[in-house]
Amino acid sequence: MDKIKEMSAFVDAVDQGSLARAALAQHVTPVMLGRRIDALERRLGVKLLHRTTRHLALTEAGTLFLEHCRKLLADLEVAETIVSEGRGEASGHLIVSAPAAFGRLHVAPHAPPFLAAHPKVRISFNLTDQVVDLVREGYELGIRIGGVLDPSFVAVRLASNRRVVCGTPAYFERCGIPRTLDDLARHNCLAFNLQGGQQRGWYFQKDGRPVTVKVDGQLDCNDGELLHRWASEGLGLAWRSTWEIQAQLEAGELITVLDDYALPAYDIMAVYMQQRHLPARVRAFIDALKVAYAQPGYWTRGAR
Repeated sequence: MDKIKEMSAFVDAVDQGSLARAALAQHVTPVMLGRRIDALERRLGVKLLHRTTRHLALTEAGTLFLEHCRKLLADLEVAETIVSEGRGEASGHLIVSAPAAFGRLHVAPHAPPFLAAHPKVRISFNLTDQVVDLVREGYELGIRIGGVLDPSFVAVRLASNRRVVCGTPAYFERCGIPRTLDDLARHNCLAFNLQGGQQRGWYFQKDGRPVTVKVDGQLDCNDGELLHRWASEGLGLAWRSTWEIQAQLEAGELITVLDDYALPAYDIMAVYMQQRHLPARVRAFIDALKVAYAQPGYWTRGAR
């Protein structure tokens, strides 16, 4: 067992780029993690890492040993998964990445009942509007809304969704209704800035082909909930998902425009790396979200 802990410490230190981050991922102190790597190097009789306070670098022996460690730990995970699934139980540590607002409203709230049904699982969430590298940053599962996916990932559709341009009736009465994509240049468009990771523009389709429109306005930010609030206050147009504005659309508080140019689908998906044996905890959490989102009226209730 100590050998497994030592190899796991070594691999995490390389993947995380520092002992501190690796220790945080393993829920131990940096000193303890460093001792495990020291013990591994003493047992092997070789130096695996050159370590400074700010930098880690693999030695030649470390580079060779790293791939063997990865394979061994992956095979161990597969073996545990097979046995766990044979018992019909979900167990282990599920690490999930999700968009910030969506994660707070529609992912994290489903964790307590899921854990009550699967007490051998524990869950860690990273809620951010930045698109994270699931594999490099160690996430088993990512929740994504629309966008292009890496072909090495499996995508499971959780719920339908569309991305639409919207504003309040008062805003349209004051500023007029855009009829074409070119009209957006004459409107106050509320958009993510560079820090929000969406600086390329808003995505549409025109004549059956995808197009990107660079928009501009008096306000921008890196927070989707703030953009939603500004649009609800009549300050401008926003490009939002139907999952978050459905209740306001039904109440007439927001109105969509340019619907003929909207992408046909911007669905909510669960994504994970292709693998021979999907851990039971991942499959069970995906199934739990699908069941929750399929409840009649869920998105109207959730948006309020």
